[in-house]
Amino acid sequence: MLKDKFYSVFKGKCPACHQGDVFESGAIYNPKKFDKMYEKCAHCGHKYEIENGFWYGAMYVSYGMTVAFSVATFVLTYLIYPDADAWLYFGLIVFVLLALVPITFRYSRLIWMNLFTSYNPNKIH
Repeated sequence: MLKDKFYSVFKGKCPACHQGDVFESGAIYNPKKFDKMYEKCAHCGHKYEIENGFWYGAMYVSYGMTVAFSVATFVLTYLIYPDADAWLYFGLIVFVLLALVPITFRYSRLIWMNLFTSYNPNKIH
């Protein structure tokens, strides 16, 4: 079951059937397309936004991811350059978080969606 969730998240596929794409574009770093999602799966018809306001929960996942990236950036900076000024830490953390916005956005939604939908290999349109 966990293997199914990982597949859906890392491949960006529908959590219900693992066939349809969730995002319209595979270009994560295209500023005009990285956030565009299909309304429902083209293969099985599963609606991605289960209810109004559904994606607010993905913000909690995104928050957790940004905290993890911030801590990792801090630790790596400390290990590489222990005498760094506080502004260097701050600047690097801001840079890393801004660079990872598209990834954080997509994966937080995919993780949130997979928490509420189970894989069903027999689900078809």
